[in-house]
Amino acid sequence: METSDKKVKSTHSRTAGTWFKDFLSTIGGFFVRLGKGIVNFFIDTGIAIKNTFVNLWKMIKNFFVSVYTHFVKGGWRTKLSHFIMGSGQMSMGRPIKGIIYLLIQVAYFIFMFVPGGGLAWLIKFRTLGEVAVEYMAECTWPPGAPIEDCDPDFITYEKPIFKDNSLLIMLFSVATILITVFFIVMYFVQVHGTFKAEKAYNEAKAKYELAKSEGSEEAFKNPLPKFTDELKSLLNERFHFTTLSLPAITLTMFTILPLVFMILLAFTNYNRDTAPPNKLFTWVGLDTFKNLFSTKGASATNATFGSAMVRILKWTFTWAFFATFTNYIFGLILAMIINRKSIKLKKLWRTIFVISIAVPQFVTLLLMNQLLKEYGPLNETLLQWGWISQRIKFLDDPVLAKITVIVVNIWVGVPYTMLLTSGILMNIPTELYESAKIDGAGPVRQFFQITMPYILFVTGPYLITQFIGNINNFNVIFFLTGGGPSTGIPGVPYGHTDILITWLYALTVGGAHEEYAIGSALGIFIFLISATITLVLYSRTSAAQSEGDFA
Repeated sequence: METSDKKVKSTHSRTAGTWFKDFLSTIGGFFVRLGKGIVNFFIDTGIAIKNTFVNLWKMIKNFFVSVYTHFVKGGWRTKLSHFIMGSGQMSMGRPIKGIIYLLIQVAYFIFMFVPGGGLAWLIKFRTLGEVAVEYMAECTWPPGAPIEDCDPDFITYEKPIFKDNSLLIMLFSVATILITVFFIVMYFVQVHGTFKAEKAYNEAKAKYELAKSEGSEEAFKNPLPKFTDELKSLLNERFHFTTLSLPAITLTMFTILPLVFMILLAFTNYNRDTAPPNKLFTWVGLDTFKNLFSTKGASATNATFGSAMVRILKWTFTWAFFATFTNYIFGLILAMIINRKSIKLKKLWRTIFVISIAVPQFVTLLLMNQLLKEYGPLNETLLQWGWISQRIKFLDDPVLAKITVIVVNIWVGVPYTMLLTSGILMNIPTELYESAKIDGAGPVRQFFQITMPYILFVTGPYLITQFIGNINNFNVIFFLTGGGPSTGIPGVPYGHTDILITWLYALTVGGAHEEYAIGSALGIFIFLISATITLVLYSRTSAAQSEGDFA
């Protein structure tokens, strides 16, 4: 009997040891694959950037080669369309299409060369303006009198005349460049279209002349489609062009234009001291990025953008990690508890937790902010009950504030994970568990061998989304602590619970700092972090590698 017990204990010991080794091997393998994925990502990114510039150069080169080839090999109609858009189309019996092209050319040249038009903005784009404001001489007494007739004691220079505005110059210059790109595309399309149409038109004309010389009396039939036929094609074979045109235009106006504008701001010195309309900002190249990442001059009594960035970046990743995985783990545990067969009133428990989702998040966070203040209801209640002897600084102590935001985030986020994983748990095939029981697998081994792989397979992309979302989780930090408590270090201000996105807000529109160029550079940095992590982690998930086949 003792021998049997020893064998059982030995078996359990080996099983536990094997499980622990498998667990360490899995964790180690994950980090090894993650490291390789990050290295490969940066290598692939470098290759992609190089290929982008190479392909851009090839595209520009092919454009000029194609235009030149069309000019050399094309007939007189194609050659004429190089100078007057639509003229070749009109000469081949397509007046409406030709007039549309001609109107595009006329509108572009009017836009570019009219006083104050596109060319004027592009000329100022190099310096972003010369003079921001001038003050005109004005006679105060008698009011409105000519300056030459005014007593010098009553001449003031207080009436401002605003000249250049760096923001408008940059905005309209970028818009002009995008309009020019659109015009170049339309120019190439009409030249290429005229070249192809002229070829078909000349072939039909040659056949007609040959038939006419042989005595045929049939009238010449234009082989090119009529304008009405082309309109009909927009609802058939070219319907994609019809449906995508408006979204492409709105995307350009409200996404691409602001995005390019924001990126360009990062290469300027735009801040409170150079803000239009009274001041001008100018190009500074990479100095903004150097300023953002520089730790030169940083000390315990002085903060620079670089030193603040390092501290905030560490906390941002710490916050994102704990905010993501605490919600995920506790949500999964809650779902497994509710889904147990022995639990009664499953729908009631789910409903109770779902109610917290129904309340707007910012309302919950503001309520928690008031509840957890030093002189808030929670401290008052605990003092009256005698559970504490002094007030707990949930939001004012640097360490406690960080713990508080993580704990409150658990309360806010766990119900979402619970709902998600509940549906997945109910869809795991019971045959897998039955087979595992037959093979002698206990509850722990079933969880790590069946439940977790199945859930991770489905929720892998969700975890990545949550992690990136928590890196940019503005609501929890802003409404709960406002980024505080303040570090109190002179120089660049920031709070102990500030993450990158809340710091960006504080540097730009959230206070009196108005560091717009730094904010733009910081926004680019946040985007690069988010894009890198998303692409690296998603490529590592089983959902991406197995292409939807769970095994």
